[in-house]
Amino acid sequence: MYPEAYRALHWYSICFIGIVFIGIVLALLYDSSITAALDRIIPVRTVRCRRRASDPWFDEDCRLAKRLVRRLEREARKADATNSAAATAAWTAQRRVYRDLLRQKRESFWSSKVDSERSRPHQLWQSVDALMGRGRSPTCSTIGATAFHRHFDDKVAAVRASTSDAPPPSYTTAPQGCSLHDFRSVSVDDIVTAVRQLPDKQCASDPMPTRLLKENIDVLAPFLTEFFNRSLSLGAVPVTFKAAYISPLLKKTDLDPADAKSFRPISNLSVLSKLLERIVAQQLLGYLRGHRLLPDLQSAYRAHHSTETAVLKVLSDILSAVDTGNLSILTLLDLSAAFDTVDHPILLCRLQTSYGLGGVVHAWFRSYLTNRTQYVRCGESTSTPLSVLFGVPQGSVLGPILFLLYTADLVRLVESFGLEPHLYADDTQIYGSCRPGATANLQSRVADCIVAVADWMRSNRLQLNTDKTEFLWCTSARRQHQLPTDPLVVGADSLAPASVVRDLGIYVDSDLSMRTHVLRTAGRCFAALRQIRSIRRSVTRPVLESLVVALVLSRLDYGCATLAGVPSQLLDRLQSAQNAAARLIFGASRHVHITPLLRSLHWLPVRERIAFRLAVLVYRCLHGMAPAYLSADLLRVSDVGSRQRLRSATTSALVGRRTQRATIGDRAFAAAAPAVWNSLPEDVRSSTSLPVFRRRLKTELYRRSLGPRHSV
Repeated sequence: MYPEAYRALHWYSICFIGIVFIGIVLALLYDSSITAALDRIIPVRTVRCRRRASDPWFDEDCRLAKRLVRRLEREARKADATNSAAATAAWTAQRRVYRDLLRQKRESFWSSKVDSERSRPHQLWQSVDALMGRGRSPTCSTIGATAFHRHFDDKVAAVRASTSDAPPPSYTTAPQGCSLHDFRSVSVDDIVTAVRQLPDKQCASDPMPTRLLKENIDVLAPFLTEFFNRSLSLGAVPVTFKAAYISPLLKKTDLDPADAKSFRPISNLSVLSKLLERIVAQQLLGYLRGHRLLPDLQSAYRAHHSTETAVLKVLSDILSAVDTGNLSILTLLDLSAAFDTVDHPILLCRLQTSYGLGGVVHAWFRSYLTNRTQYVRCGESTSTPLSVLFGVPQGSVLGPILFLLYTADLVRLVESFGLEPHLYADDTQIYGSCRPGATANLQSRVADCIVAVADWMRSNRLQLNTDKTEFLWCTSARRQHQLPTDPLVVGADSLAPASVVRDLGIYVDSDLSMRTHVLRTAGRCFAALRQIRSIRRSVTRPVLESLVVALVLSRLDYGCATLAGVPSQLLDRLQSAQNAAARLIFGASRHVHITPLLRSLHWLPVRERIAFRLAVLVYRCLHGMAPAYLSADLLRVSDVGSRQRLRSATTSALVGRRTQRATIGDRAFAAAAPAVWNSLPEDVRSSTSLPVFRRRLKTELYRRSLGPRHSV
């Protein structure tokens, strides 16, 4: 309401301000001394006003509601004494409706955003960053599609030129009786099932959204079935399925976005082409698994394999070796533009010779690789489509599988030098161990092995990226003085030993303490919490909790199986990050007791999260849902002949690994996993399915946890 006295005072104030303003203007015009004084007190400066875009949830409904609020506000201010109360009431009611609409739109936006990107924390982080106005500017506008295309082609051409004089490659022979000459026909039910399992995303090449394809698949399935069966029976891939556009993807967030070298090409293919690839990949992988033709020590693009299982295997072997008094060396190799330089004739010959693919199957893959075209699409600009003569498309379904088959012989090559290999796509890990007095011999073998690997790659038209090659000597903290400091000489390059390396996202220290990994993980968790705190008032508690789980707890969980047995002071760093996340969700101060908050969220503390991850891996190993290289480290008590009469042989207990030092040997997977498994009650270990086991396991660990040590 606006009483008459208030109205009069309001107009008097406006008049007074106007008079003062006019006086200042006249003084500035006619008195240079006042102008000079003001310049000294309030100096002139140039300010760039950045136009802030509207919030993404502020749609047309919000705009109309805001206009109505402003109109009613003006009417209320202009209304006379008779109509003032009614006008003000209408303005207040509409303002309340407008605020409720904003809150509803904001909550709906964040809920859908978190749900759609929950499984991609990196993408969710970028989305939050962009919404806060801190996202990077589009890189395509500064580089351009043509420049990107030229860079990608020049990079492949440079690798091809450097390997042009290499000798021809050698091929291993497929085992007797291994052959695949024809594809199996697919049924309408197979197509319906495959389409309904597709992710809800599409690219610009698709004639319709994937959502519409799923909704109408019952009508389209017979036509797609006939179309795909003809492709499989004739050994031909439609030309339109071999046309792709490339989206440049930044390799790492800390790289220069204005440099084309910081990007990798990702092929975008139509949904139907990927659907055909999925059908072929399913039959191909079934054949390869049935004849055990897949390399055991390759963890990329395979079910139940991950970067965590790969690093866990490598780190477990190194810990076991160091526990016996040996020194270990770990070398990390990387290829340059590996996917883009695969030679098609070599790949086709290897598919036929080493894997027994022939007939229509071999013809289909020849058709899949030939006559491919691609162009770069960057914002509004596009490059000219060109033929693809080399490489397998990144972003496809079959491309990664074909690359694994192309490089599988590297495992045998490394093993021939008495060293242990482990591959993850184009990242190759080579490691070995020796007595302290034999480090020179081991380092020489590693150097010879790397030279042989580089020669093998040149013969297969690949190139070792020496700039990204690292090596690390490992031993306990007390024996660091025994580590050699000599560089590793590989051909004309000399590599100095590192004190810490980043292996598939997990940092490994030379003393195997995992200190660097813990500190970096805790730092990133607190950075994410600071970012989430800035939008805490814009989201509801369920959405806030989802953001914390996706951006903070996912970081705590990644690679946590490698942290088994690390000192408590390091785990307390991670626990403090989890405690801060819980306090952020409830808006509690740091002095509030944390145990009730964790109980309310049903979060396992960090120590129990590590035990949970190890126990789940053991269950997977015992039920054929884990990599063979982890399952080989576990042995049931009932499978040991000398222990079959023991009481423990009637349970699902595992044989514990004897170690020499708890700080080293007990942390290896072969020792830590059985210890965690045997500590569980039998009713938990004997669960009939993985979901039941996870539920019972969390209940058991939750019962044990949240004691006095977690109330910091």
